[in-house]
This record gives sequence, C-alpha cells and structure tokens, in this order.
Amino acid sequence: MGKHRRLGGYRLLDEIGRGSTAVVYLAMDPRGREVAVKELSPEVAGEPEAISRLAREMSAQARVRSEYVAGLIDGEITAERPYVVMQYVPGTPLNDLISAYGPLRGERLVRFARRLALALGDVHDAGVLHRDVAPGNVIVMGDRPTLIDFGIAHETGAEQITRRGMVVGTPAYLAPELIEGERATPASDVFSWASTVACAATGRPPFGRGSLHGVCFRILRGQADLDGVPEPLAGLLRTAFRRDPSGRPTARWLAGALAGALADGDRAATRRHGAPAA
Repeated sequence: MGKHRRLGGYRLLDEIGRGSTAVVYLAMDPRGREVAVKELSPEVAGEPEAISRLAREMSAQARVRSEYVAGLIDGEITAERPYVVMQYVPGTPLNDLISAYGPLRGERLVRFARRLALALGDVHDAGVLHRDVAPGNVIVMGDRPTLIDFGIAHETGAEQITRRGMVVGTPAYLAPELIEGERATPASDVFSWASTVACAATGRPPFGRGSLHGVCFRILRGQADLDGVPEPLAGLLRTAFRRDPSGRPTARWLAGALAGALADGDRAATRRHGAPAA
C-alpha cells in the first residue's frame, strides 16, 4: 500500500479482503492493537443503498456477543468513506484451509461443528440472522472457528428487502426456501451451518459443484452428499438438512448434541485405554 493511510484513528496496514462494494484492511488502532477495517469502495461510498447496508451490518453485528463471532468495535457511517471496525481474527478461511490441508477429522471436526453451532446460537439469541454461513465466512485457528462478515445479516423481524428471484448469500450453502424466494429464518442459517460443516468433513460442497442451476436443483431435491461424514455427526446434519424449516433443530440444540457426542467419545476412549492412573 506504500505509505500507510489513516482512516479515523486507525492506521491501515494491508489489504486482506475485497468485495464488490468494500475493501477490508488489517489496521492498527490508536493503542497499537490489530483490528479489521471494512471501508466502502469509492464507487459506492456516496450511494444511500450501500451506506444503509453498512449501517444494517453495524447494527446487527453490534448486538452479537460471542467468543466465536468477530465483534464490532467502531464505525463511522457519515464519513466521506464510511467504514466499520471489527475484531481482527487470525487464522485461515475454512475454504482455504480445506484446499491446502484437506478436510477436518475426528474430534477436531466435532469440536469445530459444535463451536460453529454455538456461534450461530449466539447470533440467533441476539435476534440476528447471519444469512451467509459458508466456508468463506468462517475463519479457523486450530479447531476454533470464528464467524465473520455480517454484510447481509438482518435483525429478526426486520423487513427483508431481498426481492423474489434475487438470491442473497453463497448459493451452494443456501437453504432451499431461500432459493425459492421465501423469508430467511434461524432455520435457514442452520441449513447453511450443516452445509458448511459437511464441507469441512468431506472437503467438498455437499450439493456439488458446477452450474448454479444444477447446485440449486440438488438443494431443492435434498440430494446432500454426506459420504465419508462420520456418525453421529452425519445424522445431525441430516436433521439440519430437512426440507421443512420447522423440522430442523436449533443451533443451540445441535451444539448440545455435539457436546454429548464429544463426551461419548471421551468415555469410549477411556474404556479402550483404561482409566487413567490415580
């Protein structure tokens, strides 16, 4: 970037992400701590729709308190180049991690799935829908996921401005009702959680790759590829993939079931290897 630019009280260090309407920088706050700064691109910085979308993102993210969700720190919507400041999350996006090292295995996979369910439970408890749970929006450090990017999040009960026929989110991870133009609900996020966890477990999107039409067709038909996903995780994913949103469990329930699976695994390991020495 050449000489470091300042935005508000923040020194922008390196570009770490870029989308169609914003750029994300690694930055330093006035106390020398690393943060992430998301700044609207010059082309859209004066557009009311882009500014209102950023304001909704701030409002939604500000409500969520979770050790598994990147927290909102600051922001300025009325600046010449509106921006938000978020917790900087070290680690690797799940999709990059899988590409480089392959899928997650064993207890690491189950802990990852449980913690991502806890993140989603915290989002829903705050009255927020994330609407884009996908491998690109989960940063992983060890077996610890952090959910990022509330760019299309909505507060529960708020008017959803998505037009029928307009798909919002990462298509391969969307719930079928969203593809059909219905309203997003916590159950829609749960479906996307299951798609993301299935990808973490197998290294591939559960509804395949290829044309958008083909992927959406398989989602609508419920043709999830869970080959290689271990039980009991595979069974939990199947419940989260139910076609009827009312039949899917909540994120909190899934986190509890996965905690039970981890405890069962610990008990089985103890039986195999014998009780630890006193």
